[in-house]
Amino acid sequence: MRIFIGLALVLAVLFGGWVMFDRAVMSGKLGEERSAGTIVGDALPEPVVIAREEADAAVAPSGAQKQILFGDLHVHTTYSTDAFLWALPLNHGEGVHPLADACDFARYCSAIDFWAITDHAEAATPARWAEAKRSLRQCQAKALDQDNPDLVSFLGFEWTQVGATPNEHYGHKNVIFENLEDEEVSARPIAAVGAAMDALRTNAFGMPSAISIMDWENRSTYWDFNTYIKNVQATPLCDAALPSSELPADCYEAAATPGELVARLENQGLDPLIIPHGSTWGFYTPPGTTWDKQLAPEQRPDAFPLLEIYSGHGNSEEYRDFVDLIPSEDGLSGICPEKTDTYTPACVRAGEIIEEACLANGEDPDECTARAERARVAAANMGIAYHIAIGGETAEDWLASGQCTDCYLPTFNYRPRLSAQYGLAISRFDEDGKPASRFNWGFIASSDNHRARPGTGYKEVARRLNTEAGGVVRPGLRDIFLRDDTPADGQVYRRSREELQALAGFQLTEIERQSTFWQSGGLAAVHSEGRSRAEIWDALQRRETYATSGPRMLLWFNRVAADGSTHPMGATVTTAEVGTFKVKATGSFKQKPGCPDYATNALGEERVASICSGECYNPSNERNLIERIEIIRIRPQISPDEDIGDLIDDPYLVHNCTPDQAGCSFEFTDPDYATGGRDALYYARAIQEPRPTINADPLRCERDEEGNCIKPNICYGDWRTGDEDCTAPMDVRAWSSPIYLTYTPQTEGAEVSPSLD
Repeated sequence: MRIFIGLALVLAVLFGGWVMFDRAVMSGKLGEERSAGTIVGDALPEPVVIAREEADAAVAPSGAQKQILFGDLHVHTTYSTDAFLWALPLNHGEGVHPLADACDFARYCSAIDFWAITDHAEAATPARWAEAKRSLRQCQAKALDQDNPDLVSFLGFEWTQVGATPNEHYGHKNVIFENLEDEEVSARPIAAVGAAMDALRTNAFGMPSAISIMDWENRSTYWDFNTYIKNVQATPLCDAALPSSELPADCYEAAATPGELVARLENQGLDPLIIPHGSTWGFYTPPGTTWDKQLAPEQRPDAFPLLEIYSGHGNSEEYRDFVDLIPSEDGLSGICPEKTDTYTPACVRAGEIIEEACLANGEDPDECTARAERARVAAANMGIAYHIAIGGETAEDWLASGQCTDCYLPTFNYRPRLSAQYGLAISRFDEDGKPASRFNWGFIASSDNHRARPGTGYKEVARRLNTEAGGVVRPGLRDIFLRDDTPADGQVYRRSREELQALAGFQLTEIERQSTFWQSGGLAAVHSEGRSRAEIWDALQRRETYATSGPRMLLWFNRVAADGSTHPMGATVTTAEVGTFKVKATGSFKQKPGCPDYATNALGEERVASICSGECYNPSNERNLIERIEIIRIRPQISPDEDIGDLIDDPYLVHNCTPDQAGCSFEFTDPDYATGGRDALYYARAIQEPRPTINADPLRCERDEEGNCIKPNICYGDWRTGDEDCTAPMDVRAWSSPIYLTYTPQTEGAEVSPSLD
């Protein structure tokens, strides 16, 4: 008996100890708040920067006065919840990627000219905001000459809005400040009210204590993650009734709409750049969403001068006329549209999956047909969570449904009415039916990298680090991220809106198939008067910008008026005559393997291997070739009943290039402008010769004789694909900002110079 009593006592003590340990882990008491890290590299050697400038100047068009600088205005560190989650060792991660790594990466790995940190405001705390400012100032202080720095570092945050329905969804915006001093930046990052705040702050959960025991060597990382979550949730909400300028510094501020975000920043006396991004990303954007409601005056469309059209999440440029969902008038439900020859809505495929499984089980065909209809209805009314409406499905079962199959490197589950082309073609009309407002964007691209790696697209390597591909290291850990509560195999379950809101954020997205769509990221380019912070900022403000899909292609696009005056990309001109457009594109430098000596000398071999993956921007003397230049013309709506597709000429012109290391150039005009008597905009798209590109063939499909995808070979981010980079040949692109022509009859006056109105 004594033995049993003793054993019971031992078990009780062990159980009690386990309970105490588990509570300590889950409460975050065992972990620590991570710092922004230590910056290692000093300023780049001056000859390196001069050599860059001279190489580009050597191929610039005659008379070009400005230099082209490259940057990345969309970068996350493990101060973002999702970034920290993917950095955990159980997810093939390296622990943490602090802001100091981003500084060294931008300076020595990607060797770009400017960058911005944009961690999610939804995960911000006062301590992290203060630490980010401190680290950014240290990064900037490394530059020896602040009037001509080797690298300019900008401070920002991401307003990560996600709506449950098309009527509620406004999408993500990056807020970037010109300067770094406290009085010139927001007192606190301003989060977005809604699903993203719930996923990244309110409903985020820590790592179970069992994980740290299973991976004891990395236990501190899991404990620190739980401390991170605890500190996010411990920050008290600000009083929403108070204006931003009257709030204390230590609360958590949020805005529900873009207009409210702008108003709160203006209330602090601030005028930052606010850049929409991820517009077509279907993994979080409800099907049926369009740009239209963001032209409403209360949403301040004038406050968004730039648009990120390409990132590591894919391309958001192109409009297509397919329909992903027919929304109801109340926006709370929808109708599954029909399948076409080129597009299969995900809700249609949901019905096919169910019907195929039902028939394979030998069930009654009438029941299978009825069940398929229930699946279509359920999937159509569950938004981005359509995939959990049916049981037993796999990522492969969805084939190419939901995807833009003829777009260039498209985002996952493409939303065409949120593309750049659609946004530029629509108008908001006043009570008299006349155009009242339009979007007037310049174009940029970014990486949106979540591993503190600005400017990742210089080489197509290290898929797990240079793209957002990620997944657990072995099958048994999968359910930590993807809790299995789907209906039984072959069955349908339509969840209510309340049930969906109760689920964890990542459970709502088709996270596994997304990994096969991630890209290495793009770059923002500016035509700048110089390298200083103010000069780069001015170029961004006047929209003299362009986007690339990663490599440093050079692009010039100007309009020359009859009087000889020149208007650069991004300009808005009121005129009766179209003028002559001049465009030139020069290919990026082909890359040598490894890193230049100056990078290894500055960071050391170990850090170069860690943060650069042993591969840096390392240009040879040979440039890639430009294959062609395409001109896109858009004539925005002048009446509400005009079909959007008829207003977009893509391409309007195509110029095939003769192979030349110095680049390719041509001129064109548009004789229809004056006779058409309506506004128009034009932008250039330069296409460079193909290179092996990560996830360029995202689904790697086996196809039938008609070209239909019958079996995907998905490039997962987890153990199933391993370290394969999943490359396929794909061309490289650059997109100029548009030149906007506002038509006015000749009798009403002379041409007006570029305007930012």
